[in-house]
Amino acid sequence: MQDRKRLEQAIANDDRIKVQTDDLDTLFELAREGETVDGDIEREMKTYGELLERLETAMLLSGENDARSAIVTIHPGAGGTESQDWAEMLLRMYLRWAERNHMETIVTDRLEGEGAGIKSVTFEVNGENAYGLLQSEVGVHRLVRISPFDANARRHTSFASVFVYPQIDDEIKIDIRPEALRVDTFRASGAGGQHVNRTDSAIRMTHLPTGIVVQCQNERSQHKNRASAIKQLRAKLYEHELEKKQAEERKLEDSKLEINFGSQIRSYVLAPYRLIKDHRTKLAVGDVDRVLDGDLESLIHAFLVYKKTGKTASDKDEPLD
Repeated sequence: MQDRKRLEQAIANDDRIKVQTDDLDTLFELAREGETVDGDIEREMKTYGELLERLETAMLLSGENDARSAIVTIHPGAGGTESQDWAEMLLRMYLRWAERNHMETIVTDRLEGEGAGIKSVTFEVNGENAYGLLQSEVGVHRLVRISPFDANARRHTSFASVFVYPQIDDEIKIDIRPEALRVDTFRASGAGGQHVNRTDSAIRMTHLPTGIVVQCQNERSQHKNRASAIKQLRAKLYEHELEKKQAEERKLEDSKLEINFGSQIRSYVLAPYRLIKDHRTKLAVGDVDRVLDGDLESLIHAFLVYKKTGKTASDKDEPLD
């Protein structure tokens, strides 16, 4: 059914290209005859360009799991409240990106920070090509801004790491033996008096042979939390096995660097100037607010081109302040 859906989508895209090409041909013909259609041509060209860019991005996704949904985890670096707030900003950015792309998101585990921000979060992004697109986000993200938590309004640098795993469905054989699991139940965190505080509905699973730990606490039902935790565990075990078999291609692991200076994949500078710079593709984006509101298309597209061809957005590697 998934393959059929992808094929139907490809056919529909072919039809859309043909219709828009015919519309543009008609508009240019009217222009040659003296009609005033400049505004219509400009509007149609913009729509056509956006369609072609989306299709080009999809063409760049050729990995075995690129078409799958994704599981994303975010962890703040050292720096206390400042880094925890940055991790929450990243969470909002990815949730807005998923919303823009009509993908469903489910936050399965969230640990609130002390005062502000989050100490960690895990969420699912369910949609076509979610994993392939979000691979561009794996690594350390650096924020430079005037801290809202500093009474002296000094500039602070914060770090947070993002990891992405593919969601593995039932057709992939991952053998999880009951005796290899340790399952712990505990009371989920939340506001006082809620159902989650009165029952041990949260689930933590430890896979003893590998030491992989997953947990879920967002559902009221222990059974639903258990099912979500199993899904996360299957995904992480698949990734673990894939890395053992393809050690020379451990690109995901290579990008999981120390959450510190010099290891970032992207810098978000809000002061003294405003600029986002991807250090792998050399792409710079001046509209910081638009990116933080979930418009990651240019950054994702540049990364996929770089991954496929080795070409960067700029020949000059100008370091940020």
